[in-house]
Amino acid sequence: MIEVALLLGVFGLSFAVGYALISRVPQRLHTPLMSMTNAISAITILGAVLLFSTEATVLEQAVGAAALAMAAFNVVGGFVITHRMLRLFKTRASRRE
Repeated sequence: MIEVALLLGVFGLSFAVGYALISRVPQRLHTPLMSMTNAISAITILGAVLLFSTEATVLEQAVGAAALAMAAFNVVGGFVITHRMLRLFKTRASRRE
C-alpha cells in the first residue's frame, strides 16, 4: 500500500512540475518541446512492450495497454503535425511535384 501511495505521489509531483514548466515555455519553443515529448513517448512504448514480454497481472497489462495506446497516439500525432509544419516551408513550385 505504501508503494502505491509513493508512486501516486511521484506521479502527482511530476505532473505539477511538468505543468509549471511547460506553461512558461514561449510559443517559439513549443515545436522543439513537442519533439522531445514524442521521443519520451517512444520510450514509453518500449517500456510497455517490455511489460508485455514478462508475466504481469491483468491490471498491469491494462495499464500497459493504456500507456501504449496513448503514447502511440502522441507519436503518430507528432509526426502528422511535423509533416504539416514542414509543408509550410516548401515553395509553391516544389508543392506541385
